[in-house]
Amino acid sequence: MKRYLPILLMLLMLVATSATAQQLRVGYVDMKQVLDNAPQVLAGREKLDLEFRPRNETIEFQERQTQAMDDRLQIGDLTEDARIRLDRELREMRRNVNRQKEDLRDELSFRRTEEVQKLEDQINQAVSEIARNNGYDLILSSPVVYADPSLDITQLILNQLRLEYEADKREQSLH
Repeated sequence: MKRYLPILLMLLMLVATSATAQQLRVGYVDMKQVLDNAPQVLAGREKLDLEFRPRNETIEFQERQTQAMDDRLQIGDLTEDARIRLDRELREMRRNVNRQKEDLRDELSFRRTEEVQKLEDQINQAVSEIARNNGYDLILSSPVVYADPSLDITQLILNQLRLEYEADKREQSLH
């Protein structure tokens, strides 16, 4: 082992010298900002909103009905039998509304994840393209412990995604 130590030290010095001779260009992408502002993501949210709006409106209507039933119970002018029936109906309706809300939340969460996964490749391609075109050797994405603001290329990525989104919209309008 002692015999190889000088060779190992010389190799490490060569690697360190060549690494410092070559300037490493590093960039950073704030993925939260990309996922909050990329036009593809915003269009996906709008699509999901349209898809889930009728169910959400139904739940809101049912919540208003339960509130009206609860208000009716609070007045206290019902017979004992009517109050018991209304109370039972109200509890059942609340359970149903809560179940529907939970199902909607789960399905919406699943669909959001699905939409983001569809865009993941497109975002990664945009990052790779920006890296190649601008001479970056390494691109880091959030979360990181710290990145100097001068390394942040998030806006470049968002601009690239906007260009791609506009090109896709133009292409779709031609078909």
